Amino acid sequence: MMNKLDHIVIAADSLDQGVEYIQNELGIAIPKGGFHATMGTHNHLMQLGNEAYLELIAINPDAEAPAHPRWFGLDEGLMRESLREKPRLITWVMNTADIHSVKQAAGFDIGTPTELQRNDLSWQIALTDDGRLLGNGLLPYVIQWHSQPHPSNGMTDLGCLLRSLTIYHNRGDWLRSKLASIEAEHLVEVKTLDDSETAYFSVEIETPSGLKTLSSKV
Repeated sequence: MMNKLDHIVIAADSLDQGVEYIQNELGIAIPKGGFHATMGTHNHLMQLGNEAYLELIAINPDAEAPAHPRWFGLDEGLMRESLREKPRLITWVMNTADIHSVKQAAGFDIGTPTELQRNDLSWQIALTDDGRLLGNGLLPYVIQWHSQPHPSNGMTDLGCLLRSLTIYHNRGDWLRSKLASIEAEHLVEVKTLDDSETAYFSVEIETPSGLKTLSSKV
């Protein structure tokens, strides 16, 4: 089975702030998702077609802080400061049928495959000990779902479709080699940036009100 783009992640200081941001950017009221007790986070979710989805995530103020760092760099000071200003696209996640084989072949440390569960969903996701984003969010987290069908099938379909994911990087060949090592190069387009510019990625989403672009630029 070929690796697939599983979901894109938008982080916010609070879910209310994130819902407002997505309403403004996409013209969509993204529905509630659930809670991640292990991570002290909660989310909103919606389909993006082709078994992909959009996750809006934030620290859950009503949950006990975990003894370990939260995922997606949410505990980092610069991330917290950035999200207080506004929500933003922070990373993406690749779906694989064999997370251990991906880890073994990867040309970078994808983290440790970790078993998680929520209600009737179960999965493994590779997590770093310090909770950091991989490649500042430009390299994907890797997930393997144990539940069938893909969980996006149970999410609300608001007529949105993920059209493209583009990474802008100062060392395009380096990035392509890392993506190739986890068989993810077909999932994105890589464009080379001048050294004076900061790397970022963007996604194009077809919405009922037209084609919209979201960016990880701070």
